[in-house]
Amino acid sequence: MEASSSLRVALCQLNATVGDIDGNERLIALGVEQARAAGAQVVAFGELAVTGYPPEDLLYKEHFLRDARAAVDRLAAQTRGIVAVVGFPERAAAVHNSAAVLFNGRVAGIYRKLHLPNYGVFDERRYFAPGTRPGLIEINGVRLGVTICEDIWVAGDPCAALARAGACATLNISASPYHAGKGVERERDVVGARVRETGIAHAFCAIVGGQDELVFDGHSFVLDGRDRLIARAVQFAEELLVCELPVSAAAQPNDGEVEVLARVAVPAPADAAPKPRVATLLEPREAEIYAALSLGLRDYVAKNGFRHVVLGLSGGIDSALVATLAVDALGQDRVSVALMPSPFSSDATQADARALAAKLGVELLELPIDGPVDSYRELLEAAFAGREPDLAEENLQARIRGNLLMALSNKFGWLVLTTGNKSEMSVGYTTLYGDLAGGFAVIKDVEKTLVYALARWRNRDGGPIPQSIIDRAPSAELRADQLDSDSLPPYDTLDAILRGYVEHHRDREELVAQGLPQGAVDDVISLVDRAEYKRRQAPPGVKITELAFGRDRRMPITNRYRG
Repeated sequence: MEASSSLRVALCQLNATVGDIDGNERLIALGVEQARAAGAQVVAFGELAVTGYPPEDLLYKEHFLRDARAAVDRLAAQTRGIVAVVGFPERAAAVHNSAAVLFNGRVAGIYRKLHLPNYGVFDERRYFAPGTRPGLIEINGVRLGVTICEDIWVAGDPCAALARAGACATLNISASPYHAGKGVERERDVVGARVRETGIAHAFCAIVGGQDELVFDGHSFVLDGRDRLIARAVQFAEELLVCELPVSAAAQPNDGEVEVLARVAVPAPADAAPKPRVATLLEPREAEIYAALSLGLRDYVAKNGFRHVVLGLSGGIDSALVATLAVDALGQDRVSVALMPSPFSSDATQADARALAAKLGVELLELPIDGPVDSYRELLEAAFAGREPDLAEENLQARIRGNLLMALSNKFGWLVLTTGNKSEMSVGYTTLYGDLAGGFAVIKDVEKTLVYALARWRNRDGGPIPQSIIDRAPSAELRADQLDSDSLPPYDTLDAILRGYVEHHRDREELVAQGLPQGAVDDVISLVDRAEYKRRQAPPGVKITELAFGRDRRMPITNRYRG
């Protein structure tokens, strides 16, 4: 076979849905057709694209694995004149996280992922056995390495082995969950590091979309062997990224260290090389995070079959941000808000809630809770006799609101969005079966100071959130003259403590040594540890930090260790 000076490669950045094998198969088949129309000789799809990522305990179902393999076999029939690299779970003697190499109607070879991550949100060793050898494809005499996600996060093999075996480029199919700034980290510090180690080009093909708490940000790209960016896809959206990958024939023999998955001859493109797209990354940080939250919300709603959402709108900053996100993600016709004032709800916050609803153009339901609050108090009067009003009466208001929102959900099939942020979730400043009740917690991983930053960013060109909401001191408005600062340190202090204790696992002494107030550190650590039982009962929400509650952080509820 005659060696090529370049390969036209297409990276199909698609939004797969976990478990929707038929739907994912259709998306992959469409991607193959579009890549062929663009003159691509090779098209890649993301890690486990056939099943969606992560399929979790679906992988224990043998019929699920059989259905995935049947889809791969059907997709092979679509590959006339083009090589397709497709991620799927492979049932062999064990189960593997694999990439099928499809060409001219057959499965020409299969590569099995070598490095299985088992940290953070990953549990791959629970399901998969590792492969044993790196793998490459010979296309027109050119050796193209194949790797899967974590394989490129590890220095040395398989990337080094592929370079030793004469590969002039590596194709990585990936499902790499998002956190703020991760795209730049992948491009510069991970894939860039592999390029600098091996001296060969790397093409990174990612998935995109929301899956429960996880968001996949896309951002597929290609670096040449000199660590220069050739092409880059958009973040947070589907795209077919096509570029010419400079290649050369192998100068040295493969000594058997690397498996040759397939040897194929693919026609050269008939048309001229397309100008490669280099998408601009979202800036500032708030723009990227806002896009991640919007995508996570939109996909959770769509992939779980909801057409409409509802949330309680208090006139506070958290519900204002969630309402705005919901409209931006779904459209105003698919969002309703409920204003549920109690005797402690101020005229100012009610006016702001109405003003925001009007600017967003959403349906506003006004459901005052004075009557239900009085009924509850009368019902409990004998049981509470001799005791002064306290947190129990305050939380009745939040629980009545939760009941009303869930009633709307039951009646109309709406998804209830909760409005609590990460700072509140951390310290338990939330009411079980009240404001914690709902189906999806959009800003669950967004600390309070970032809530304000996102609101200010969204309002940068005259956005919908009344400035008075941003300027007002935060309050739950469950008792007279209540402020969050009555119960918590200032939010800039609180968030600094939480970042250290929750996200970076620092102990009390380390936090105090950073200059954080000792009393606040002790109080916050105690609150975080005691609130674990609440967080276990919280709905899922979008992960945007390196360590989110839920899949990332797994602490025992019954736990006497302190500090």
